[in-house]
Amino acid sequence: MRELALVFLKLGTIAVGGPAAHIAMMRHEFVDRRGWLTGQEFLDLIGATNLIPGPNSTEMAMHLGRLRAGGAGLVAGGIAFILPSAVLVTVLAALYARFGALPAVEVVLATLRPAVVVVIADALVGFARQAVRNVATAATACLALAGSLAGIPELALVGAALLVGAFAIPVDRSRTLDVSLAALGLMCLKIGATLFGSGYVLIAYLQAELSARGWLSDRALLDAVAIGQATPGPVSTAATFVGYLLAGVPGAGVATIAIFLPAFVLVAVTAPLVERWRARPAVRRTLDVVNAAVVGLIAAVLVRLAPAAVDSVTSLLVAAGVGAGLWLFGWGSTWLLAASVAFGILRAMAG
Repeated sequence: MRELALVFLKLGTIAVGGPAAHIAMMRHEFVDRRGWLTGQEFLDLIGATNLIPGPNSTEMAMHLGRLRAGGAGLVAGGIAFILPSAVLVTVLAALYARFGALPAVEVVLATLRPAVVVVIADALVGFARQAVRNVATAATACLALAGSLAGIPELALVGAALLVGAFAIPVDRSRTLDVSLAALGLMCLKIGATLFGSGYVLIAYLQAELSARGWLSDRALLDAVAIGQATPGPVSTAATFVGYLLAGVPGAGVATIAIFLPAFVLVAVTAPLVERWRARPAVRRTLDVVNAAVVGLIAAVLVRLAPAAVDSVTSLLVAAGVGAGLWLFGWGSTWLLAASVAFGILRAMAG
């Protein structure tokens, strides 16, 4: 349990770049480095998280914790991954509420983005080796990539893959508002129980809920999502930021617990089913198709992120350096991302 808690605290502290990058770092940590599970088992868990609502990378932390230490590990892994981000976002929300602006982080983020893209590309290659084994799965991955780039929701693409696999293929910022904690908690609980897709879908969910209630401006909401994306750990801690603006520290705590609670329950319920049914031929075929679709979705994320991330000579050099570290010297993605952050901080200080 100590090892489990420490490794997820580490990932929760340094895992930046959104769910795809988080999952890439987890694969390196638990498949390549620690050997807790095989690449195929890891890929199956990704497929399982795409079939239930909630933040995918956080649910992966819960799955991996359960695999290592049962039900207690599920809880420990999830909390340890969420906690650093929740604390950091609460601190930033307090600064935002007091000074009306976010700390300047653009230089650091600009340095980090190309490193994240390379880490995602590295994970994508590993996933593809496991998931794309024949013409059918290759076609599924390509169709998922094309569909995602065309704007089809991730849930629809994964659901289509599930059906095909199962049936067709034999293989005011300076003060808080007067918002009750109960109402805030119920809103976040509803979002956490119904949120499918990437962390960016959270923007639409929060905008609809907050606008309907008149609780927060769209500008403040976008700032909340930006903080959730810029800080390490789950993007869904944007809800922590919103909770603080609406009801202070208690609001941040309630919002965090409420938005992540459904994921704990859903993973606890579905994880035994994945393990029990994985060996059945029909389920194995279905997971194979879903996994191929996941490869396509990750490739779509990479295609979207790469042009914005590698847009200068400096970012190109960072990407090349991280690629060399990963593929020529075998250095871990964790240390390479940390080095990229350090380089970004030096650039910010020099500028």
